[in-house]
Amino acid sequence: MPELPEVEVVRAGLEQHVVGRTFVGVDVLHPRAVRSHVGQDLSLLLDAALIRSARRRGKFLWLELSRKIPGTGDQWAEPTEALVVHLGMSGQMLVTEPDAVTSTHLRIRARLSGGVDLNFVDQRTFGRWELVALVDDSHGEYPAGVPASAAHIAQDPLESSFNAQAVAKDIKRRQSPIKQVLLNQEVIAGIGNIYADEALWAAGVRPRRKAAGLSGVGVERIIHAAREVMERALEAGGTSFDVLYVNVNGASGYFSRSLNVYGREGRPCVRCETPIQRVVVGGRSSHFCPECQR
Repeated sequence: MPELPEVEVVRAGLEQHVVGRTFVGVDVLHPRAVRSHVGQDLSLLLDAALIRSARRRGKFLWLELSRKIPGTGDQWAEPTEALVVHLGMSGQMLVTEPDAVTSTHLRIRARLSGGVDLNFVDQRTFGRWELVALVDDSHGEYPAGVPASAAHIAQDPLESSFNAQAVAKDIKRRQSPIKQVLLNQEVIAGIGNIYADEALWAAGVRPRRKAAGLSGVGVERIIHAAREVMERALEAGGTSFDVLYVNVNGASGYFSRSLNVYGREGRPCVRCETPIQRVVVGGRSSHFCPECQR
Protein backbone atom coordinates (compact mmCIF):
# COMPACT_ATOMS: atom_id res chain seq x y z
CA MET A 1 0.00 0.00 0.00
CA PRO A 2 1.38 3.46 -0.84
CA GLU A 3 3.04 5.31 2.02
CA LEU A 4 3.71 9.02 2.48
CA PRO A 5 6.37 9.46 -0.24
CA GLU A 6 4.32 7.66 -2.89
CA VAL A 7 1.19 9.68 -2.05
CA GLU A 8 3.19 12.91 -2.01
CA VAL A 9 4.54 12.17 -5.49
CA VAL A 10 0.95 11.82 -6.73
CA ARG A 11 -0.16 14.96 -4.86
CA ALA A 12 2.64 17.04 -6.38
CA GLY A 13 1.71 15.83 -9.85
CA LEU A 14 -1.94 16.72 -9.32
CA GLU A 15 -0.94 20.14 -8.03
CA GLN A 16 1.01 20.75 -11.21
CA HIS A 17 -1.52 19.44 -13.71
CA VAL A 18 -5.09 19.77 -12.39
CA VAL A 19 -5.23 22.62 -9.86
CA GLY A 20 -7.16 25.50 -11.41
CA ARG A 21 -9.26 23.26 -13.63
CA THR A 22 -12.98 22.54 -13.23
CA PHE A 23 -14.90 19.29 -13.58
CA VAL A 24 -16.79 19.11 -16.87
CA GLY A 25 -18.05 15.52 -16.55
CA VAL A 26 -17.39 12.24 -14.75
CA ASP A 27 -17.76 8.72 -16.12
CA VAL A 28 -17.98 6.05 -13.40
CA LEU A 29 -16.97 2.72 -14.90
CA HIS A 30 -17.06 0.56 -11.76
CA PRO A 31 -19.47 0.97 -8.82
CA ARG A 32 -16.90 0.07 -6.16
CA ALA A 33 -14.92 3.18 -7.06
CA VAL A 34 -17.78 5.34 -5.75
CA ARG A 35 -19.22 3.01 -3.12
CA SER A 36 -19.46 5.85 -0.60
CA HIS A 37 -22.02 7.51 -2.89
CA VAL A 38 -24.42 4.67 -3.64
CA GLY A 39 -27.48 6.04 -5.42
CA GLN A 40 -25.81 9.37 -6.18
CA ASP A 41 -24.40 10.61 -9.48
CA LEU A 42 -20.77 11.62 -8.97
CA SER A 43 -20.91 13.64 -12.19
CA LEU A 44 -23.63 15.82 -10.66
CA LEU A 45 -21.85 16.04 -7.32
CA LEU A 46 -18.65 17.32 -8.98
CA ASP A 47 -20.24 19.32 -11.80
CA ALA A 48 -18.46 22.67 -12.37
CA ALA A 49 -16.41 22.32 -9.16
CA LEU A 50 -13.05 24.10 -9.24
CA ILE A 51 -9.96 22.26 -8.01
CA ARG A 52 -8.35 24.80 -5.69
CA SER A 53 -5.47 22.75 -4.32
CA ALA A 54 -4.08 19.25 -3.89
CA ARG A 55 -3.47 18.35 -0.24
CA ARG A 56 -2.08 15.45 1.75
CA ARG A 57 -1.67 14.37 5.35
CA GLY A 58 0.25 11.16 5.79
CA LYS A 59 -1.27 8.72 3.31
CA PHE A 60 -4.51 10.73 2.92
CA LEU A 61 -4.87 12.61 -0.37
CA TRP A 62 -7.55 15.12 -1.27
CA LEU A 63 -8.46 17.91 -3.72
CA GLU A 64 -9.99 21.05 -2.22
CA LEU A 65 -13.04 22.10 -4.23
CA SER A 66 -14.79 25.45 -4.69
CA ARG A 67 -18.14 26.42 -6.17
CA LYS A 68 -19.15 29.64 -7.90
CA ILE A 69 -21.16 32.03 -5.76
CA PRO A 70 -24.58 32.35 -7.46
CA GLY A 71 -25.26 35.75 -8.99
CA THR A 72 -21.67 36.97 -8.68
CA GLY A 73 -20.33 36.08 -12.12
CA ASP A 74 -16.89 34.61 -11.66
CA GLN A 75 -16.50 34.77 -7.88
CA TRP A 76 -15.69 31.51 -6.16
CA ALA A 77 -16.57 30.57 -2.60
CA GLU A 78 -13.93 29.36 -0.17
CA PRO A 79 -13.52 25.56 -0.21
CA THR A 80 -15.96 23.69 2.02
CA GLU A 81 -15.60 20.18 0.57
CA ALA A 82 -12.94 17.91 -0.82
CA LEU A 83 -12.62 15.00 -3.21
CA VAL A 84 -10.79 12.41 -1.12
CA VAL A 85 -8.81 9.90 -3.16
CA HIS A 86 -8.30 6.54 -1.47
CA LEU A 87 -5.58 4.85 -3.52
CA GLY A 88 -6.03 1.52 -1.76
CA MET A 89 -3.45 -1.06 -2.81
CA SER A 90 -3.23 -0.30 -6.52
CA GLY A 91 -4.93 3.03 -7.24
CA GLN A 92 -3.37 5.32 -9.86
CA MET A 93 -4.26 8.93 -10.68
CA LEU A 94 -3.26 9.53 -14.30
CA VAL A 95 -3.51 12.90 -16.04
CA THR A 96 -3.78 12.48 -19.81
CA GLU A 97 -5.22 13.81 -23.02
CA PRO A 98 -8.90 12.93 -23.58
CA ASP A 99 -9.60 9.18 -23.88
CA ALA A 100 -5.91 8.27 -23.76
CA VAL A 101 -6.38 5.62 -21.05
CA THR A 102 -7.86 2.38 -22.40
CA SER A 103 -6.96 0.07 -19.50
CA THR A 104 -9.57 -2.48 -18.47
CA HIS A 105 -8.85 -1.35 -14.91
CA LEU A 106 -10.02 2.21 -15.52
CA ARG A 107 -12.64 2.88 -12.83
CA ILE A 108 -13.34 6.62 -13.17
CA ARG A 109 -12.67 9.08 -15.97
CA ALA A 110 -13.14 12.76 -15.06
CA ARG A 111 -13.25 15.34 -17.83
CA LEU A 112 -11.57 18.57 -16.77
CA SER A 113 -11.53 22.01 -18.35
CA GLY A 114 -8.75 22.64 -20.83
CA GLY A 115 -9.12 19.26 -22.53
CA VAL A 116 -7.58 17.08 -19.80
CA ASP A 117 -8.72 13.74 -18.36
CA LEU A 118 -8.13 12.77 -14.75
CA ASN A 119 -8.24 8.96 -14.69
CA PHE A 120 -8.55 6.65 -11.71
CA VAL A 121 -7.09 3.23 -12.56
CA ASP A 122 -7.34 0.57 -9.86
CA GLN A 123 -6.54 -3.05 -10.65
CA ARG A 124 -7.56 -4.46 -7.26
CA THR A 125 -10.60 -2.17 -6.74
CA PHE A 126 -9.83 -1.37 -3.09
CA GLY A 127 -9.54 2.36 -3.83
CA ARG A 128 -12.29 4.92 -4.32
CA TRP A 129 -13.23 8.59 -4.74
CA GLU A 130 -15.30 10.21 -2.03
CA LEU A 131 -16.76 13.72 -1.73
CA VAL A 132 -16.35 14.82 1.90
CA ALA A 133 -17.01 18.01 3.86
CA LEU A 134 -14.00 19.95 5.16
CA VAL A 135 -13.74 20.47 8.93
CA ASP A 136 -11.36 22.56 11.04
CA ASP A 137 -7.79 21.29 11.10
CA SER A 138 -6.95 20.79 14.77
CA HIS A 139 -3.25 21.05 13.93
CA GLY A 140 -3.62 24.37 12.09
CA GLU A 141 -1.67 23.26 9.03
CA TYR A 142 -4.48 23.72 6.49
CA PRO A 143 -6.57 26.94 6.70
CA ALA A 144 -9.45 25.51 4.65
CA GLY A 145 -9.58 22.46 6.88
CA VAL A 146 -9.20 18.74 6.37
CA PRO A 147 -11.71 16.13 5.17
CA ALA A 148 -13.99 14.95 7.97
CA SER A 149 -12.93 11.38 7.26
CA ALA A 150 -9.28 12.29 7.97
CA ALA A 151 -9.81 14.53 11.01
CA HIS A 152 -8.54 11.81 13.37
CA ILE A 153 -5.23 11.44 11.55
CA ALA A 154 -2.10 12.74 13.27
CA GLN A 155 0.38 15.04 11.60
CA ASP A 156 3.16 13.58 9.49
CA PRO A 157 6.89 14.35 9.81
CA LEU A 158 6.98 16.43 6.62
CA GLU A 159 4.39 18.98 7.77
CA SER A 160 5.83 22.40 8.60
CA SER A 161 4.20 22.53 12.06
CA PHE A 162 5.11 18.96 13.02
CA ASN A 163 6.49 18.84 16.59
CA ALA A 164 8.85 15.87 16.89
CA GLN A 165 9.41 16.37 20.61
CA ALA A 166 5.68 16.33 21.41
CA VAL A 167 5.11 13.24 19.25
CA ALA A 168 8.06 11.50 20.91
CA LYS A 169 6.43 12.06 24.32
CA ASP A 170 3.20 10.53 23.04
CA ILE A 171 5.06 7.52 21.63
CA LYS A 172 6.92 6.96 24.92
CA ARG A 173 3.62 6.58 26.78
CA ARG A 174 2.77 3.45 24.80
CA GLN A 175 3.53 -0.14 25.80
CA SER A 176 3.29 -1.61 22.28
CA PRO A 177 6.37 -2.51 20.20
CA ILE A 178 7.87 0.58 18.55
CA LYS A 179 7.23 -0.83 15.06
CA GLN A 180 3.52 -1.16 15.84
CA VAL A 181 3.35 2.39 17.23
CA LEU A 182 5.02 3.84 14.12
CA LEU A 183 2.26 2.28 12.00
CA ASN A 184 -0.49 3.90 14.10
CA GLN A 185 -1.73 6.77 11.93
CA GLU A 186 -3.37 8.43 14.94
CA VAL A 187 0.05 8.80 16.58
CA ILE A 188 2.22 9.72 13.59
CA ALA A 189 0.92 9.73 10.03
CA GLY A 190 2.41 8.53 6.77
CA ILE A 191 4.75 5.78 7.97
CA GLY A 192 3.95 2.32 6.67
CA ASN A 193 5.72 -1.01 6.75
CA ILE A 194 8.55 -0.06 4.40
CA TYR A 195 9.65 3.19 5.98
CA ALA A 196 9.14 1.97 9.55
CA ASP A 197 11.65 -0.82 8.92
CA GLU A 198 14.06 1.56 7.23
CA ALA A 199 13.79 4.19 9.99
CA LEU A 200 14.37 1.64 12.76
CA TRP A 201 17.42 0.29 10.94
CA ALA A 202 18.80 3.81 10.53
CA ALA A 203 18.19 4.56 14.23
CA GLY A 204 19.61 1.20 15.39
CA VAL A 205 16.46 0.01 17.17
CA ARG A 206 14.82 -3.41 16.89
CA PRO A 207 11.15 -3.45 15.84
CA ARG A 208 10.00 -5.43 18.91
CA ARG A 209 11.40 -2.96 21.45
CA LYS A 210 8.61 -1.50 23.57
CA ALA A 211 8.09 2.18 22.84
CA ALA A 212 7.87 3.01 26.54
CA GLY A 213 11.28 1.43 27.13
CA LEU A 214 13.07 3.79 24.76
CA SER A 215 14.58 7.10 25.80
CA GLY A 216 13.03 10.36 24.61
CA VAL A 217 16.18 11.04 22.63
CA GLY A 218 15.98 7.58 21.10
CA VAL A 219 12.39 8.08 19.98
CA GLU A 220 13.21 11.46 18.47
CA ARG A 221 16.10 9.83 16.63
CA ILE A 222 13.65 7.32 15.11
CA ILE A 223 11.29 10.14 14.07
CA HIS A 224 14.11 12.08 12.44
CA ALA A 225 15.30 8.90 10.70
CA ALA A 226 11.79 8.33 9.34
CA ARG A 227 11.68 11.87 7.98
CA GLU A 228 15.08 11.54 6.37
CA VAL A 229 14.34 8.20 4.70
CA MET A 230 11.02 9.49 3.37
CA GLU A 231 12.65 12.64 2.04
CA ARG A 232 15.19 10.50 0.19
CA ALA A 233 12.38 8.33 -1.14
CA LEU A 234 10.64 11.45 -2.42
CA GLU A 235 13.76 12.44 -4.34
CA ALA A 236 13.66 9.02 -6.03
CA GLY A 237 9.96 9.31 -6.87
CA GLY A 238 8.86 6.87 -4.17
CA THR A 239 9.19 3.10 -3.91
CA SER A 240 7.79 0.99 -6.75
CA PHE A 241 7.92 -2.80 -6.50
CA ASP A 242 5.70 -3.31 -9.54
CA VAL A 243 3.87 -1.32 -12.22
CA LEU A 244 1.03 -0.44 -9.84
CA TYR A 245 2.89 2.40 -8.10
CA VAL A 246 3.28 5.31 -10.51
CA ASN A 247 2.99 9.09 -10.58
CA VAL A 248 0.38 11.03 -12.57
CA ASN A 249 2.43 10.55 -15.75
CA GLY A 250 2.70 6.79 -15.28
CA ALA A 251 6.37 6.77 -14.20
CA SER A 252 7.65 4.47 -11.44
CA GLY A 253 9.76 5.45 -8.43
CA TYR A 254 13.21 4.02 -7.84
CA PHE A 255 13.77 4.11 -4.06
CA SER A 256 13.42 0.32 -3.87
CA ARG A 257 17.02 0.21 -5.10
CA SER A 258 18.11 2.05 -1.93
CA LEU A 259 16.29 -0.02 0.71
CA ASN A 260 18.58 -1.29 3.45
CA VAL A 261 16.44 -3.88 5.27
CA TYR A 262 12.88 -4.05 3.97
CA GLY A 263 12.38 -7.15 1.82
CA ARG A 264 16.02 -8.21 2.25
CA GLU A 265 15.62 -11.24 4.55
CA GLY A 266 18.72 -13.43 4.45
CA ARG A 267 20.78 -10.88 2.52
CA PRO A 268 23.79 -9.19 4.15
CA CYS A 269 23.30 -5.93 6.02
CA VAL A 270 24.88 -3.10 4.03
CA ARG A 271 26.57 -1.82 7.22
CA CYS A 272 27.92 -4.97 8.91
CA GLU A 273 27.12 -7.84 6.48
CA THR A 274 25.10 -9.75 9.10
CA PRO A 275 22.14 -11.50 7.42
CA ILE A 276 18.90 -9.54 7.69
CA GLN A 277 16.20 -11.27 9.72
CA ARG A 278 12.41 -11.12 9.48
CA VAL A 279 9.94 -11.30 12.37
CA VAL A 280 6.22 -10.60 12.66
CA VAL A 281 5.21 -7.59 14.76
CA GLY A 282 1.55 -6.76 15.15
CA GLY A 283 0.71 -9.03 12.24
CA ARG A 284 3.18 -7.30 9.90
CA SER A 285 6.48 -8.59 8.55
CA SER A 286 9.40 -6.65 9.98
CA HIS A 287 12.97 -6.74 8.75
CA PHE A 288 16.00 -5.86 10.87
CA CYS A 289 19.71 -6.43 11.37
CA PRO A 290 20.37 -8.36 14.60
CA GLU A 291 23.83 -6.78 14.88
CA CYS A 292 23.15 -3.11 14.03
CA GLN A 293 19.79 -2.92 15.79
CA ARG A 294 20.17 -3.57 19.50
